[in-house]
Amino acid sequence: MDAHMSYDDQKKLVVKGLKLLGAITLIEVLIALTAKGYLIPGVHFHGALMYVYMAAMVGFSLYKAYFIVYNFMHMAHEVQGLRWSVLMPTLLLVWAVIAFFQEGSSWGKRRQQIQQKNTEKVEKAPANGSLDYDGETVKYLI
Repeated sequence: MDAHMSYDDQKKLVVKGLKLLGAITLIEVLIALTAKGYLIPGVHFHGALMYVYMAAMVGFSLYKAYFIVYNFMHMAHEVQGLRWSVLMPTLLLVWAVIAFFQEGSSWGKRRQQIQQKNTEKVEKAPANGSLDYDGETVKYLI
């Protein structure tokens, strides 16, 4: 939406953009309903097809975000430096989200290990200060 465009040209661009975004959203909804088995009973995406479905949904979402930022937020007509000043923090935010998910997954696995250790039974040591270890009596201090 350049400053030199007439009102009618801007209006046509907005209507065209809304139609495009609406069509992409409808495609996303249809794919999601099909993937979950709501649209076609008995059809559920599994395995590699599920990864293709997830990649397609991410791709559609990224395209819609790109389209909105570049056309409706006027980024298409800005200088390269301003574009990068908006893009770089966004990429760093995406990187941070991925890193936090990985860190959280690591903490979750460690928590499961700790919970398993907490449920293990521990034998009490005999009161006489010795313990039988592979047939040998071992003395220990309390």
